[in-house]
Amino acid sequence: MSDPHASVGTRDTRWAQSLADGAAGTALLHLEQGEEPRALLQSMVADPVRAHPDQATLFDGAPAVAFTLAATRHHGPLAVLDRHVDAITRSRLDAAHHRIDSGRLPHKREFDLVAGLTGLGAYLLRRHTPDRRDTPLADVLAYLVRLTEPRTDGLPGWWAADGPTGPGPDWSGGHGNLGIAHGIAGPLALLALAMRRSVTVPGQAEAVDRICRWLDLWRCGTGDRAWWPGTVTRAEHTAGTARNHGPHRPSWCYGTPGLARAQQLAGLALDDTARWRFAGRVLAECLSDQTQTTRLGDVSLCHGWAGVLHTAWRAGEHDERVRDHLPRLRDTLADRLRHDRHPPHGLLVGEPGARLALRAATTDTPPGTRWDACLLLDD
Repeated sequence: MSDPHASVGTRDTRWAQSLADGAAGTALLHLEQGEEPRALLQSMVADPVRAHPDQATLFDGAPAVAFTLAATRHHGPLAVLDRHVDAITRSRLDAAHHRIDSGRLPHKREFDLVAGLTGLGAYLLRRHTPDRRDTPLADVLAYLVRLTEPRTDGLPGWWAADGPTGPGPDWSGGHGNLGIAHGIAGPLALLALAMRRSVTVPGQAEAVDRICRWLDLWRCGTGDRAWWPGTVTRAEHTAGTARNHGPHRPSWCYGTPGLARAQQLAGLALDDTARWRFAGRVLAECLSDQTQTTRLGDVSLCHGWAGVLHTAWRAGEHDERVRDHLPRLRDTLADRLRHDRHPPHGLLVGEPGARLALRAATTDTPPGTRWDACLLLDD
């Protein structure tokens, strides 16, 4: 790792205020290790934080800076940043409700974890305390409940108007996104986590159940060797079946680990023992399947070994079969960190995120900085 006290003056504002691949995410590793990464923290606020509602997200701009500073002793700027986050959230909510009122389909960045309202909700839930009741967290949850309500055209309310990466001929009818980073598993995890912390709005349990039942419709495989596609096309939706192209790469962002964890949380929130135990068995089978794990190409939290390890470590708190895989996953990640090249900065895609996951699994201790709240993996 690079020196956290080294100059970062040559970096741009976007890098400084990024959880995904910049200073904000890197600072969390040093904070978790009990260090004070002064240069990184200063770089985050050296320029005005980006707080435009169309640009700021959990992983970029004011919410990302706020998420990082919430893990420090420097809470002075948080009051200002929280006002920015609240204003961004309310603006995004107004636009989302106007879109629903018009009958139009959403774009996934309206609601997803990485760029949308689920991500802002994740920050608000991380900051929630009994004496902080004036945040828009309940409004985010109420919006997500509304998002799950059936449409008259038979599509789920979260059906995205275009493709996973934008318009394209293969996505002329839009798509249904299942992943935790960009799809409906993210709202599912947030709604479930909020329920487990007694933060609820009318219809929340029903919304969790609706999402779970939709995921059941697209479950592939047999028995505990189940898996879910990352996306569903309009043609697949019409046919009622997904193309049999096999399991997605077993990642946090799109694959079985993230989807299983979201459903485990849902089962725990609903007191649905069969669902959360099934989710654990599916995850354990995924982790034991080398044809899936050999598709992992890097150490990252987003789509690599660190994401699998940390998801399994969190899910393993409720399932011994999942915990049995932790030593092997931990050793594999440690070996990859020793021998592979990886980006030196960032939580989602860089070495810091991988080292945070390795630290949690090695110490078997919940992160003091609560860094994994941005992944909706904490419990």
